[in-house]
Amino acid sequence: MNWNKWHPKYVTRNIKREITVLYKCYKNESTPWYAKLAILLVVIYALSPIDLVPDFIPILGYFDDLILLPLGIWLAYKLIPDEVINIEKILTENLIPEKEAKSKKIVGAIVIIFIWVLIVWAIVRLISK
Repeated sequence: MNWNKWHPKYVTRNIKREITVLYKCYKNESTPWYAKLAILLVVIYALSPIDLVPDFIPILGYFDDLILLPLGIWLAYKLIPDEVINIEKILTENLIPEKEAKSKKIVGAIVIIFIWVLIVWAIVRLISK
């Protein structure tokens, strides 16, 4: 068994990809309304800051992240036609190549750090007057 695929980074990256594919399937006109409802619930739950079980509760806190979210993704996939899933997976994989995504993250981080430096500089300048 390949334990690397259970590493948190790998699982997180895959869940992000699956949520993106589900969102694309939601926007596809060939997806039935009941599948769209399931997708909407899964995407809202995945993006919601409110957990069914708070994360600070030992062991049970991660229950929703480890069990409920993948179960919701699985259920949504069962309701979506296979053709729609295949098309959207291909389009999502070609959307942003891995190297381009990393470079965008680095640029975003630099911009955020620059903004924080400007804020701290402005505060220091106001205090020193």
